[in-house]
Amino acid sequence: MARILAVDDSKMIRDLVKAVLTEQGHDVLSAADGVEAMDIARHNTVDLVLSDVHMPNMSGVSLVAKLRRLAGYEHVPIVMVTTDQNDYKKKKVRSLGANGWLLKPFTQERLLNAVNKMLH
Repeated sequence: MARILAVDDSKMIRDLVKAVLTEQGHDVLSAADGVEAMDIARHNTVDLVLSDVHMPNMSGVSLVAKLRRLAGYEHVPIVMVTTDQNDYKKKKVRSLGANGWLLKPFTQERLLNAVNKMLH
């Protein structure tokens, strides 16, 4: 299956995403913020990134911009997983290279649908 990087400052969300996706056979790497995610991305290749928007140290918006400039991540799908429904922010993040938007709280089914859509 796929290797997925889950980035969220909430350990509960990271653990939930990891549990749901691991059960489906995916390999899940976790990061608590954009800084940690960039470190993981520099040393690993992934098939998909799931990232919160609002995080300490480096936001999901900055993470998208930095990942798109990192060799090997130019076309890796990135889905923002957030409570933020701001249309301006959605447009900004999409213009930087995000591919999708999943609103929290999400169901296991909605998470799997978003992941499967991006991987196929």
